Amino acid sequence: MPIELRMPALSPTMESGTLATWSVKEGDTVESGTILAEIETDKATMEFESIDEGVMGKILVPEGTEEVKVGELIGLLLEEGEDASALEGYEASAPAPAAAAPAEKAEEAPAPVATPAPAAATPAASGNRVFASPLARRIAAQQGYDISAITGSGPRGRIIKRDVEAFVPSAKPAAAAFGAVEMGGEAPYHEIKLSSMRKTIAKRLTESKQNVPHFYLGVDIELDNLLEARKQLNAISNDEYKLSVNDFIIRACALALKKVPEANVQFMGDVMRQFERADVSVAVAIDGGLVTPVIRGAEHKGLRQISDETKELAKKARDGKLMPEDYQGGTFSISNLGMFGIKTFQAVINPPQAAILAVGSGEQRVVVKNGQMVPATVMSVNLACDHRAIDGAVGAKFLEALKMFLETPSTMLL
Repeated sequence: MPIELRMPALSPTMESGTLATWSVKEGDTVESGTILAEIETDKATMEFESIDEGVMGKILVPEGTEEVKVGELIGLLLEEGEDASALEGYEASAPAPAAAAPAEKAEEAPAPVATPAPAAATPAASGNRVFASPLARRIAAQQGYDISAITGSGPRGRIIKRDVEAFVPSAKPAAAAFGAVEMGGEAPYHEIKLSSMRKTIAKRLTESKQNVPHFYLGVDIELDNLLEARKQLNAISNDEYKLSVNDFIIRACALALKKVPEANVQFMGDVMRQFERADVSVAVAIDGGLVTPVIRGAEHKGLRQISDETKELAKKARDGKLMPEDYQGGTFSISNLGMFGIKTFQAVINPPQAAILAVGSGEQRVVVKNGQMVPATVMSVNLACDHRAIDGAVGAKFLEALKMFLETPSTMLL
């Protein structure tokens, strides 16, 4: 009897996923530890590893198939001594994939379909099927390209990233004749298929705004002392590290949560959950969405360790390599748009967390000190709170503590 390969649960909350690519083809020998497929979740693309040995007998769910339920039969592995007759009676249990299903894979994958190798680059199409890497599909979808119009240069004519980046679409007649024809009706458009990540973001944040009573508190923070401390620390680093303002903000938030533990909470219906550790989620923008990797126990970590972990997690996020333990379980979130020149904004709470800090850019402003107008580098922050868990006074105390730590960075050493 063949070994049944079923859609794995790659995180405690995963209910379904996209079978992005098969890394083996029918007839391939499989050993324990062989990577069978790449599964796209709402956060990352993860590898599905075999724990058994045998021969890949039958692929039941084609690559690119979306919304494959956890536990659904996706393939069959023949054990030693079994032949194709053991596969009789098993049928495909999922529909064929869409031609341009995007996936969040950040590295090129080997061709999982056995086709004759071309002598030169050829269009990667066979009938209605187009062979392309998940990354190539995603980039094409974002650019509005017809994936079937692109010539593949990868193995067996597979379309890969460089093919999409080098693709020059044909000029559209409407654009060429701009001003020469009457323009009426609805503007031309193209539809971009939503990734699993974008669907999850849309669902969770809609639920947050509908079900979580948000209120907002803002404060201005002077950064001159922090910027001087950062400059001095980076000057003596010998290029071993490079601290950012965001590293200071992460540590200051963690220390403020320890100082005001009433803000480090979650609303759980009949009870309130107050955390004894500050696990700070840091929003990272990636192609097609947003993820929030977690710096755990940030109040116990120095600036250098926080900096190293943040950079490592951000790289994993952009490469689509985050593991569930990297992004699950944060107690508080930071969203920093200061690097884009945004002065102030209000963020949406990421349930079940009860607060998120929106950080704007630092800029030169005129402030009044001792009756005198003087220049200062000032940053505006806004705290969004779940009013079921955090009252206004608690949010104000948190911001007061945060302001103290950032304006007097030496207090972070106490």
